[in-house]
Amino acid sequence: MNKTETVVSVKNVSKSFRLPTESSNSLRTVLVNRMKGIKGYKEQKVLKDISFDVEKGDFFGIVGRNGSGKSTLLKIISQIYIPERGTVTINGRLVSFIELGVGFNPELTGKENVYLNGAMLGFSAKEIDTMYDDIVDFAELHEFMNQKLKNYSSGMQVRLAFSVAIQAKSDILVLDEILAVGDEAFQRKSREFFEKIKRDKNKTVILVTHDMGAVQRYCNKVIYIKDGILEKSENLQDITNKYSEDNLETFENQTASSKKDKQDKAKIWIEKHSNYILSNPNETFDFDICYDVFEEELKSEDNLYIAYSLMDEKRGGIVYDSGSVKMTSNKLEVSLALNNFHNSDFRIIASLRKDPKIVNPNKPNETDMITYTKDGNDARFMLRDQADEHDYALLKKL
Repeated sequence: MNKTETVVSVKNVSKSFRLPTESSNSLRTVLVNRMKGIKGYKEQKVLKDISFDVEKGDFFGIVGRNGSGKSTLLKIISQIYIPERGTVTINGRLVSFIELGVGFNPELTGKENVYLNGAMLGFSAKEIDTMYDDIVDFAELHEFMNQKLKNYSSGMQVRLAFSVAIQAKSDILVLDEILAVGDEAFQRKSREFFEKIKRDKNKTVILVTHDMGAVQRYCNKVIYIKDGILEKSENLQDITNKYSEDNLETFENQTASSKKDKQDKAKIWIEKHSNYILSNPNETFDFDICYDVFEEELKSEDNLYIAYSLMDEKRGGIVYDSGSVKMTSNKLEVSLALNNFHNSDFRIIASLRKDPKIVNPNKPNETDMITYTKDGNDARFMLRDQADEHDYALLKKL
């Protein structure tokens, strides 16, 4: 059995940035502040002792929320930044595409920009000659290559930049958030390219992305960076679940408001009792829908109802609607069976309702809405059944 070859080795890498806290054009102010121990900047630690290895043939994912340090890590691997501590060893020819179209000149033609961009990546004119036809074929811009780039639509510019990125002959390809580019047809072609490169054991890809579907579709290994620390580097499914769970938790913490708002007639909110991520479709998602009323008229109302809906956040649309449920207390306990649903991200919204003053004879059971879940008072969860053949990522691939 052949020994695996390490092509990128990151050892104990740390990186900080100095962020100015004040601006002064006065030398006197600077000297006085220095004598008082006032630095005029604060130090932000972006990466803290990161270590991992990427082996030849890996499609290696790096995930993390905005500000976690993953793009900084990618720039260190690409030798754009120098780490304060630690080392990065590269074994092979690495081509990095941190931002699509960087270095493109709008006053030059598409063809001239291909050669300019290629030169910036370290390729000779002869090497670009061998790649040029493949780049143009992939971008499908044959009749536009002699036009100035400023006359291209934004979509055409993205297609050209992406085509230069993926056609470059390299051992290691570094990509930052550039999988979902172009229109649907171009994205399909791009996905086919990544399926092909995934099977090529001589090619190595390092990908930073927020798309957990792409991670599960392409990556054989993944690490999770959280607040500059290597949080997880084990099972791929566990990491994507953890990332999604942290995102949901952060969303709810940031948007949750108090349960009473005096400007509203009433308030309604959902309290979860189940985990964010469910892996067994035979489980139930358990939650309470609670409400409080502030208006005296509503406090004496004995015909209050709750209605709730389950929305599929990925595919779109309402997949379950409870209808109006008459309330006898301020809380409705719900245990929602999941065996009729496939893998996706879901959101539950609810509304507080009452009987209308004037009944519509055509809709005798219709109720009037008083208020609904807002400001983060709804509930979100994910179903991630690995045995589900209708997984959203697979549907996207097809």
